[in-house]
Amino acid sequence: MRLRLPHLCALLALSVAAAALPREAAAQAYPNRPVRLIVPFAAGGAVDVLARLMGGKLSEQLGQPVIVENRPGAGGTLGADSVAKAPPDGYTILQNTNGAAIGPAIYKSLPFDATKDFAPVTQVVASNLVLVASPKSGITSAQDLIARARAAPGKLNYGSSGLGNPLHLTMEMLKHATGTDILAVPFRGDAQINMALISGEVEVAVVPLATAVPLIQDGRIRALGVTGPKRSEAVPNVPTIAEQGVPGFASSGWQGWFMSASTPAPIVDRIQQEVLKALALPDIQERLKAMAYEPIGSTPKEFDAYFKSEIVKFTKVIADAKIPQQ
Repeated sequence: MRLRLPHLCALLALSVAAAALPREAAAQAYPNRPVRLIVPFAAGGAVDVLARLMGGKLSEQLGQPVIVENRPGAGGTLGADSVAKAPPDGYTILQNTNGAAIGPAIYKSLPFDATKDFAPVTQVVASNLVLVASPKSGITSAQDLIARARAAPGKLNYGSSGLGNPLHLTMEMLKHATGTDILAVPFRGDAQINMALISGEVEVAVVPLATAVPLIQDGRIRALGVTGPKRSEAVPNVPTIAEQGVPGFASSGWQGWFMSASTPAPIVDRIQQEVLKALALPDIQERLKAMAYEPIGSTPKEFDAYFKSEIVKFTKVIADAKIPQQ
């Protein structure tokens, strides 16, 4: 039997529509079971704390449990890979840092394509980092650290939560900008780095301001300088590194949510809207302010464009700092 062109087009249209029905139905029923929020870093760190805060609110709004799972390793790559390979049904979400934009520049190969294997959902917050020291080190300022490091190359050490992580890259940027040599000591996450600073196991580190503020206020670690372009309201008396003889130095961060590529747009949009709703709540805003976070809640399109621009930016930063690809 020969089909005329109009009949063939009609059949093709019907088959496409039929194939789309399961996905549309799934999107309309979403969510009807627990959602997993993957944190690619150890428990207790800044990413984990924010994930549990946002996950709790999202669970209330969705009417389904949001289960935070920590999958640390390889600077966030292991957890990210698990989401890239997850079914594109919206039940697995990745909360990552700007390390997601650093990885493509610092690793020769990744088990996923950073721009093709993920659906950016929203930038949740913008964040700050801070250069800190163990009180046992005797280091009192960024200038003091730089002077000591120049006087004894390779003698000081710093805590790092993994190659390609924003904490690692920021310290490497500082070393490059100041011509110093400070050795990296690896840890599973920033919570472990903070404990090592308190005990004196490491002398300095760059850590998220979100989890460092109470430790700074209690005197358990010493703030040397904020890494961003301006001072933070959370620690207004702590100068920026740029103010302390390293002009133009600036390194800030963000945290955002991703799903696996091909997740239906209605599901991606739904989660973005729920995040935006949660960020507007007074109790969430109060908590974020205490952790020195700026709420964002960008649209998927806005976050996608920003994420790609960050990859371009960090590729240049890594090349300028002469950090070898791994």
